[in-house]
Amino acid sequence: MKPEQQKLWFNYLATLRFLTIFPTPKVDARMSPKLVMFPLVGLSIGLVLYMMSLVFSGLPPFVSAFMIWLVWLVSTGFIHLDGAADLADGLGAAHKDPERLLAVMKEPNIGALGVIALIVLMVGKLTLLTPLAFAEVWAVLLLIPAWARLGAAWWTNSLTPLSDGLATWCKQSDYINLAPWFLLLLFLSAIFAPMLLLAPFVLWVWRTLLESKVGGMNGDCLGAGIEVCEVTLLLLCCLAL
Repeated sequence: MKPEQQKLWFNYLATLRFLTIFPTPKVDARMSPKLVMFPLVGLSIGLVLYMMSLVFSGLPPFVSAFMIWLVWLVSTGFIHLDGAADLADGLGAAHKDPERLLAVMKEPNIGALGVIALIVLMVGKLTLLTPLAFAEVWAVLLLIPAWARLGAAWWTNSLTPLSDGLATWCKQSDYINLAPWFLLLLFLSAIFAPMLLLAPFVLWVWRTLLESKVGGMNGDCLGAGIEVCEVTLLLLCCLAL
């Protein structure tokens, strides 16, 4: 493998380890997660989900939907749900005070709004997977995780960082060109799931909400955005059945 190819491979593995709990080979310590690899990790998650849908295809629809839902949740180690809970608590307690918002998001305890957010997202994803199981329409699972993580890369690259760690990471990443991923996902969506052509609009709405309500981007916003966009895209696909 050429040095440049090896570097890309290690960057992918580092990003995969960062965003999922999938086992990976040992990565060069100098390699770090890269925003440009986020959509590829999303496609990897989608491929796992699609393969699981084939494995569970012989089960009753409710059972197969539950099993895929469980794999989906566990694959990320629940880190994105944790971010969604923190953001919900922060928005509920901030009362338009940016400093209060960030302070609440850093607290280790979860509040009532955080619990509600977790229930809505988890139950929503399971509920929306069920009609897909009855219709045996699983191709959308290939693309939904990729779209959500493309959004995460875009938000992180374009919004004001609200934490020192994220600011340092963005500075190291510099500007990234996400246009090839955008065009590829549009092409695949047109073939496999035309309803996902609305995904760019969903990603833009979430970015607008972050900019107006939070004022920027941090790790919790990243995780929350991934979860919210995945559930929203699932809903769109269900409406198209």
